[in-house]
Amino acid sequence: MQTHDSDSTGGGGAEVRLPERPRRSKAPFIALGVALVAALVAVTVVLTGGESDDTAQDTVTVRIGTTEAGSDYWRAFTRLAEDEGIRIETVSFSDYNQPNPALSQGQTDLNLFQHVLFLANYNVSNDDDLTPIGSTYVVPLSLYSREHAAVEEIPEGGTVAIPKDPTNQARALLVLQEAGLISLKDGGNALSTPAEIDKSASKVEVTPVDAAQTVAVLDSVDASIVNNGFALDAGLDPSKALYSDDPRSDAAEPYINIIAARAEDKDNPTYRRVVELFHHPEVLDAVKTESRGTSVPVQRPQRELEDILATLSDTVRTAKR
Repeated sequence: MQTHDSDSTGGGGAEVRLPERPRRSKAPFIALGVALVAALVAVTVVLTGGESDDTAQDTVTVRIGTTEAGSDYWRAFTRLAEDEGIRIETVSFSDYNQPNPALSQGQTDLNLFQHVLFLANYNVSNDDDLTPIGSTYVVPLSLYSREHAAVEEIPEGGTVAIPKDPTNQARALLVLQEAGLISLKDGGNALSTPAEIDKSASKVEVTPVDAAQTVAVLDSVDASIVNNGFALDAGLDPSKALYSDDPRSDAAEPYINIIAARAEDKDNPTYRRVVELFHHPEVLDAVKTESRGTSVPVQRPQRELEDILATLSDTVRTAKR
């Protein structure tokens, strides 16, 4: 560019001014600086095994209410979830009547402690709509005795203790019917009570007791139906049970243990992934080991579980009328 300048090299007249020295753009230095910082961060992550803030922010916490927080399988379950950015936080309850209200009120995101029939009873009694989003396993319900080594040895007129809570009571009666010890009018169902026993066609008398007492009374009865958890806690050997129902049969459907959610969350992809992770071999191996081989994994589609729940809910409503 040519301009007039006050400086000159000789006589009058216009001078040609030297072109201005180009200004160096700062962009290359900025880009270089950014690149160096990025490289240093990358080296730091590799050397320390650290994660960026973005990764930490991607972690999702899922609160699961349960009555079995001490079970061994949680270690594998939570670790596998953590590897996928899902932090499982167990919320422990000591009373079976607490986890469902807590879920309904939003204190937890899921719960894992109940079978389908228990949920049907809760929903109908509380006008709620909690729903199963996945199945876990079924455990057998078994008949134990300290006096007899086989069902056939139980004498005519003998006494058998059963849990008296509604869902386990009905299942216990069905177990005794399958074992040939009692007969239920009309064949019985998932809500049967001792009042439905056909005494003239039954071999034994039935005594309902608290579920936690079914082991304690073993010394004073011919036999007792004991929930799997109480049996294992008491050191009873499942292989020595006189009789057990079949966890794989259609009759066991009401007793499929489930992971439940609020109805509006049933399609949540993170919660569905939690269900899938429960069926990882590491988790199922831990469940099997802890139950001494009695738990049978069950993986039923969500739609089927909803259908089972709907059928059982209708049965419960009918019984309550």
